[in-house]
Amino acid sequence: MKSLPTDLQESLESGATTLCRCWKLVRADEVLLGFTDHDEDLVFDGVRYRAASGFTASSIDQSLGLNVDGLEVQGALVDDALNEDDLAAGLFDNARITVLLVDWREPDNRIILFAGSIGEVSRGEVRFSAEIRGLAHALNQPRGRLFQRSCDADLGDARCGVDISGSAYHGMGTVTQASDSRSFRASGLESFAADWFSRGRLIWETGANAGSVMEVKVHDLVSGEAVIELWEPMAKGIATGDAFAVTAGCDKTWRTCRERFGNGDNFRGFPFMPGNDWVTSYPNKGEGNDGNKLSG
Repeated sequence: MKSLPTDLQESLESGATTLCRCWKLVRADEVLLGFTDHDEDLVFDGVRYRAASGFTASSIDQSLGLNVDGLEVQGALVDDALNEDDLAAGLFDNARITVLLVDWREPDNRIILFAGSIGEVSRGEVRFSAEIRGLAHALNQPRGRLFQRSCDADLGDARCGVDISGSAYHGMGTVTQASDSRSFRASGLESFAADWFSRGRLIWETGANAGSVMEVKVHDLVSGEAVIELWEPMAKGIATGDAFAVTAGCDKTWRTCRERFGNGDNFRGFPFMPGNDWVTSYPNKGEGNDGNKLSG
């Protein structure tokens, strides 16, 4: 059972409606935002909690044990700090959030109701909703390594060791023709073989999607021009002239690591692990190599 400060307990027992909820949110880019369901802004601990955001929340589902507590928050996309572009760019994905119960007459008279992170976010034309997961959600995440054939490192990270900033693994391109919000032709990548950037990372440098990142699904060459398809559509349209940077991709196999990147010593998988055929096989007792029974 949560213990309340004496002043806050007295406010609740008085029956006066002087309480409101505040949400402190830290985005993926470390930008700190504050929202409240009060009708005026509140300021405490150096954070301004904005009232004109349309921010509201469901009741909090909490229980004993290690079950994941949660709630849902909703808001209108009418605030400068809450807009569709930032949501589409993933800046609110896994953002840290704290829910507080505050006496708006005396903001120092408050208590933390919930702490967690933002999960799945859905958005419409004028509003959004987001799932809020409790701290126990982190206990559901995989830890350690898996015994598997494929590599479990990401190309270019510390465990991989490949420097993908070099010209051999990094390219700059410009859109020459856009088919839709995920497929386009580009110039500037003619010197790279087809499939070189498949599974790679593309960062938009200019255009409506500037700053956004997306993984490449397919990289092909048609008549000497690069054709790129992304895994997911971009939030904004892709236009001719949009510039981007893209890094090489890796399918995480032993052969690719050794032959394409010359990095077999750092391969973080188990390419020679026995397969299912070996696991389910058993010796044929009393039979020779040719399958014939051995005579006594």
